[in-house]
Amino acid sequence: MSHIRLIAPSGYPHDRAAMARGMQRLRADGHTVDGTGVLDRAELRFAGSDAERAADLNALARLEQLPDILLAVRGGYGATRLLEHLHYDALRERLAGAPIVLSGHSDFTAIQMALYALAGLITFGGPMLGPDFGAETLSGLTLPHFWRTVRASVTEASWACTAESTVEGVLWGGNLAMICSLLGTPYFPRIDGGILFVEDIAEPPFRIERLLYHLHLSGVLKRQRALILGDFSQSRASAYDNGYDLEAAFAQVERVAGIPVLRGLPFGHVPDKFTLPFGAFARLRADGVRARLDIEGYPHLAPVP
Repeated sequence: MSHIRLIAPSGYPHDRAAMARGMQRLRADGHTVDGTGVLDRAELRFAGSDAERAADLNALARLEQLPDILLAVRGGYGATRLLEHLHYDALRERLAGAPIVLSGHSDFTAIQMALYALAGLITFGGPMLGPDFGAETLSGLTLPHFWRTVRASVTEASWACTAESTVEGVLWGGNLAMICSLLGTPYFPRIDGGILFVEDIAEPPFRIERLLYHLHLSGVLKRQRALILGDFSQSRASAYDNGYDLEAAFAQVERVAGIPVLRGLPFGHVPDKFTLPFGAFARLRADGVRARLDIEGYPHLAPVP
């Protein structure tokens, strides 16, 4: 079984019941879990001070024995405040090529962007302790796909999709607002010919379109080979929108993007999500009925005998 170390780079773990369920399930499955002290930290809305949260990540560079999995406990906000305090050279020297899985989504996207941009490290857009391992009802997709992915050298993700496309490139992405917040900074990776996936939560349709336009007008989209839209949960139009909704926003983005735009990827702030290696090589094939990503070249654990 796996050695799992917890980190809390963003918000403090307010849902104690979910955290306890996640811990209980992991331990019941035979995993060792440490770093549990992060569950007891809170400073304002954050899971400890900036120095404490950055130190949790920087400590990886000094560990004699690395954990198998570094698991974020939840998202929220706060990871951006850590980016200028991370020891990228030391982390690259210690972690590059190591079979370690860094998993999270939401605000964790900022950490993933920075680690890839400045240390070349591949991480995983995937489950977190509270929302996923600690969910009241476990998803039949999320955790099985996570374990299949991190215990193998290749993985795949397939979903219903009406678009058609065949491309390949570096797979990258995550939370749309976090991605756009890093444009123009050293923490935004320069990826050409990539496959970009995005998701978000509680953003109205016009803000989602505006964020995607930010990527379009900045030239990021035209440098990609495809854009994949995940889940945009809790997105609600207002009466003023006058019929303008997510469908209208996505249709407009499809008109201007200049690259294939695929919808429906199970990924985001929802129970069902694939685990997607950020920075790995992927082949995307969509035939108008289904889309499939075949992904390889990412760190993975030894398979369970």
